[in-house]
Amino acid sequence: MMDFNREDIQISIIGDSSKLPESLQELITNAEEATKHNSRLQLIVAVSYSGHYDILQACQSIALKVKDGLIEPEEINELLIEQELETNCTEIPYPDLLIRTSGELRVSNFLLWQLAYTELFFAQSHWPDFGEAEFLEALRSFQQRQRRYGSRDS
Repeated sequence: MMDFNREDIQISIIGDSSKLPESLQELITNAEEATKHNSRLQLIVAVSYSGHYDILQACQSIALKVKDGLIEPEEINELLIEQELETNCTEIPYPDLLIRTSGELRVSNFLLWQLAYTELFFAQSHWPDFGEAEFLEALRSFQQRQRRYGSRDS
């Protein structure tokens, strides 16, 4: 943990850590607590994370707020949902580019809400073999795209 503090790196864990052994849950809590004031970099670790779970727990949290009278149903909007997602632990904007390795042509239940307007690049190599040449190819591909954020060409 000293290395993270010396380098001013904050650790944030997203996912359903309740499925992990208690000793690991305690380690995660301690790591997040020990680094919560660090601000140079943020390391987000997805542990037992799924986009479905993230959206589900956000909906459940909002439903409890409605039930408790803290908000009205008509106050539910995209911003409120985003605030309840696990990724609200970060100030980092949603990804502009997702590079998916291993030749898979799917997002694998990862950051489903956050990838709405993300450009996708699919690489054939597996992550350990993904190198500079493919990274540059992904960046060139991204630079050539016209981002529309959900709108259509007129």
